[in-house]
Amino acid sequence: MTIPASEFRYVNGELYCEDVSITELTTRFGTPLYVYSRNHIEKQFMEYRTHLREDGLVCYSVKANTSRAILQILGGLGAGADVVSGGELYRAIHAGIDPSRIVFSGVGKTDEEIEYALRVGILMFNVESMEELENIARIAADLKKEAPVAIRVNPDVAIPSHPYISTGFKKAKFGLPEDEALEAYSFAAKTPGLDPVGIDCHIGSQILSLQPFEEAFNKLKEMVKHLKKDGLNIRYFDFGGGVGIKYRDSDSPFAIREYANLVNKIAEESGTIPILEPGRSIVGNAGAVIVKVLYVKKTRFKNFIITDIGMNDLPRPSLYDAYHEVVCVEAVEAIEDREMKEWDIVGPVCESGDFIARARLFPEVQRGAYIAVLSAGAYAASMASNYNSRPRAAEVLVDGDSYFLVKGRESIEYLIKDEVGLEVKQ
Repeated sequence: MTIPASEFRYVNGELYCEDVSITELTTRFGTPLYVYSRNHIEKQFMEYRTHLREDGLVCYSVKANTSRAILQILGGLGAGADVVSGGELYRAIHAGIDPSRIVFSGVGKTDEEIEYALRVGILMFNVESMEELENIARIAADLKKEAPVAIRVNPDVAIPSHPYISTGFKKAKFGLPEDEALEAYSFAAKTPGLDPVGIDCHIGSQILSLQPFEEAFNKLKEMVKHLKKDGLNIRYFDFGGGVGIKYRDSDSPFAIREYANLVNKIAEESGTIPILEPGRSIVGNAGAVIVKVLYVKKTRFKNFIITDIGMNDLPRPSLYDAYHEVVCVEAVEAIEDREMKEWDIVGPVCESGDFIARARLFPEVQRGAYIAVLSAGAYAASMASNYNSRPRAAEVLVDGDSYFLVKGRESIEYLIKDEVGLEVKQ
């Protein structure tokens, strides 16, 4: 069992996060339990901040992990935010991130969300359609405000990633094709209430090659030059998300430094200020979810390790057939001599798609043992639900040899607190 580069490691045979024993955390907080490393989060953010041009802005992609504690940490380091809903905007502001350092992306912004963003004064809207652009203009005029906008351009670049997280191909719901984007800029330039200040591009997530970025960015660079010749003052170039991360040994992500160097080069050649929207690469390997073995089930056809984590706590495997490394929490010496067998590691949710890992070689464990599912800092807690009426798990932040409960475990009573029942007729 290997551990992707992070702050999770074995110390004297026992799994630790930074300088805290995972066993200590499970004893105090129970399971399932999300555990995050502050050091890893800060280190990854500073990689972007150090290598990006000084005038550039690193806008953390809030959807990766919406924890208020994580937003406060990143805001304190100078991060802006990339949000895709009014709720994420509210979270970012209340975590202390200045609205003038926030970009609002997403294809389906409501009138209420647009009005909220205009009132607080965000940096810019990343606009995804002509109808959205027209709607922003109308709302801005009603509020007697000017809306700063960037058009999200779809460069039709194929990427080697799961189709659900590939967003830059021509049939995706995101952005506008280049010719339609130019028409949108022409409309914005002559419409009161709109200020076309930037250009935006986001081709997808978990990309392990620099080549698709180069292709997309160079296409947009030429667009910026064309727009500037037409008199538009395009000041910001939003390059979208960051680099992919290592989920398994075979993953070979390129360095943040290489990505930042490419961004700096394109920004220099286009005369723009660069904006980045990394999420997964900041928090992904900073987190793990710790689970308890409920039962070990062996049949003539398959072996199962049944845990207390469901697809409601960690949706990625069920949603994307995504891979997460799974390791034992207990002392390595206690497991290393055990025979490795093929197991499906699954959860308690009543769906055949409820699994952590399938056909995975893993040592035999006993009921009550603890397992760590790694690289779960991104798109785990933020995508969690109450499916099967399961309370969502607690979240803990580790900082050196200290740790803090940053979100309490939901109670069963929480599940119905906002529901209104009907009077039963006798």
